Amino acid sequence: MDKKKLAIVVPCYNEEESLTVNIDVFKHTLFALIEKGVIKDDSFICFIDDGSKDKTWELIEKAHGVDFAHIKGLRFTKNYGNQKALIAGLEYALKKGVDCAVTIDADLQQDETKIEEFINKFNEGSEIVYGIRKDRKSDNFIKKITGYAFYKFMNLMGANIVPNHSEYRLMSRKALDTLAQYKERNLFLRGIFCDTGLKSDYVEFDVKKRVHGDSKFSFFSLFKLAAEGITSFSVRPLRLIFYIGVMISLISICWGCWTLYRLLNDLPARIGAIDYYEIFEMFMSGLQMLCIGIIGEYVGQILQEVKGRPRSIIEKELD
Repeated sequence: MDKKKLAIVVPCYNEEESLTVNIDVFKHTLFALIEKGVIKDDSFICFIDDGSKDKTWELIEKAHGVDFAHIKGLRFTKNYGNQKALIAGLEYALKKGVDCAVTIDADLQQDETKIEEFINKFNEGSEIVYGIRKDRKSDNFIKKITGYAFYKFMNLMGANIVPNHSEYRLMSRKALDTLAQYKERNLFLRGIFCDTGLKSDYVEFDVKKRVHGDSKFSFFSLFKLAAEGITSFSVRPLRLIFYIGVMISLISICWGCWTLYRLLNDLPARIGAIDYYEIFEMFMSGLQMLCIGIIGEYVGQILQEVKGRPRSIIEKELD
């Protein structure tokens, strides 16, 4: 079977501590695959510096200077976010004519030794191969709960994604060409690749404990990712607002009939110390603010798309 040209795409944000060690690990992984005859000699690793404040870019430049053929780099002018970094790296890989690309985190908690299995699945005919974590034993209680809630909530809201899959995946040239047809500014990659309908498979892996540095993903970044993913990929929340409006209208009609009945029968309009209508009014005020907020998120997405601004701006490129 013909050897494939592979690009390993690694987004980085303040990963100085990790890259000090992990650049060599990535290179060892790449060279091992080349020596086995699994991939071509001109395969490479592309690091994307997402506006880091530390010495992440200096480390990438140093590695490129030692081995410019296999180490490539892109540097953003500022922090655009993990999704934008991944897209920029995949676009670069497509421009370089790769047969397939693998995205993986810089901290190497995802098992890099599984890349060969990804390529085997690709050679068997899969266009997309998802890395699926076997369990969440390495996560603390809070991270387990938020992770579980994230996948459940995303699927409930119509953004169908693969459970226990983050951004560790292989994409064929065909998958990259398909991704290039999506022109939106805000792309939710986990949903987009599921939406393509291309033949897919998965590889299970054990999550390793992070050795260097701290995770850049927090509850708030996960919440932001969920909000952007849902509003860019699904209209189910808008439909939910419609259904809530119908339900509240019916409740209001029933409430009005009940109030009229009490007035016609000379019953007191107030029941106890608190008027139930006041409680209902407070509830409605909060619900209206929530609905306006959801609609506002969609309007914001439309505004960003209409402006047509670039997803990211690349300050430097190491080719």
